[in-house]
Amino acid sequence: MSAGTLKRVVVVGNGIAGLTAADTLREAGFDGELTVVGDEPHPAYSRPALSKALLLDGDDMSSHRLPPAGHGATELLGVRATGLDPDRRRVALDDGTALPYDGVVLATGSRARRLSGLPAELTLRGLDDALSLRARLAARPSVVVVGGGPLGMEIASGCLAAGCEVTLVSQGVPLVLQLGPYLADVFVTAAREQGLTVVGTEAARIEGRGGDARVVLAEGTVLEAEVVLTAAGDIPNTEWLAGSGLPAKGAVPVDSRGLVRPDVAAVGDLAAFPTARGLRRVPLWSSAIEQAKVAARALVRGDEVPPLDFQSYFWTEQFGLSLKAVGHLPAEGAPEYVDGSPGGGPALMRWSHGDGTADAVALNYRIPVPRLRRMTRAAA
Repeated sequence: MSAGTLKRVVVVGNGIAGLTAADTLREAGFDGELTVVGDEPHPAYSRPALSKALLLDGDDMSSHRLPPAGHGATELLGVRATGLDPDRRRVALDDGTALPYDGVVLATGSRARRLSGLPAELTLRGLDDALSLRARLAARPSVVVVGGGPLGMEIASGCLAAGCEVTLVSQGVPLVLQLGPYLADVFVTAAREQGLTVVGTEAARIEGRGGDARVVLAEGTVLEAEVVLTAAGDIPNTEWLAGSGLPAKGAVPVDSRGLVRPDVAAVGDLAAFPTARGLRRVPLWSSAIEQAKVAARALVRGDEVPPLDFQSYFWTEQFGLSLKAVGHLPAEGAPEYVDGSPGGGPALMRWSHGDGTADAVALNYRIPVPRLRRMTRAAA
């Protein structure tokens, strides 16, 4: 396929993956009819900011805003895709209409995994979720956050900074599955010093009725708070693709260029792509951007586009700490300190592995991401 044979492209999803794909299509030479479908009424925004700066922004609340889109697409916002017919090349919408296409980008992302159907169980996935939680925090309610991953810890940090009493429920040590024991200890120590109560459990469930919710631990302990929020992972939004033959094991598998077939690309949180550790989803902001750039070019130019050369990049800000990491965390054991030293000051760390790979981490250390990437290559 080439830019000349593509007359109509539909991008389904208006998150960062869909926005990047639309921009890249134009950069790659596609000048035809471009339509972007987004189920939220908002323009594309920065999702990472929702659990970080937006909870504490001043009156302007601008941290989540992105520059206006420059792709010139027809944007159908507040509209949901309900089906895909890859043989007839049509995207069905919830208003009863269908969009024909020559090429389509599937970028419908994922949604928060919930532990109950109770309205009182809050999650933080979209802009409306963040604005609602921000409004609730103004009264400084007591808060229980269920989930010890990066999102749960970031939310707990924001609630603490807003003046709330916060308890975090975690299976095992918070962040240990994502960062490894060394870095997890650094963050958990900082969190406890700032007043976070951490409760470990084998499992937790949400119970309640009406507008109330409480957290019941496997050990029998009941935790009650004015706000109960779960951060228990995500579920790819693939249900609308039922009958298309594209999803497999809850995701959409793609090739090394992000294509399912020459006229169908899948990017972002719903896509499983080849990595050094097998075919997998990598639901990170930076991953969605990298995938979308390669897949959009491949939709226009096919095999002449180099495959995705993926190297994971992750960052978090919480409890006064800022971390940037490149590599395949979690890391085991103690790191090599490239700069700085243990004790809480700015530091550059590296973990070298026996297979020739390495992880590089900057903790409260100002460094461009390309330099972090070079550190992993130098170690390897």
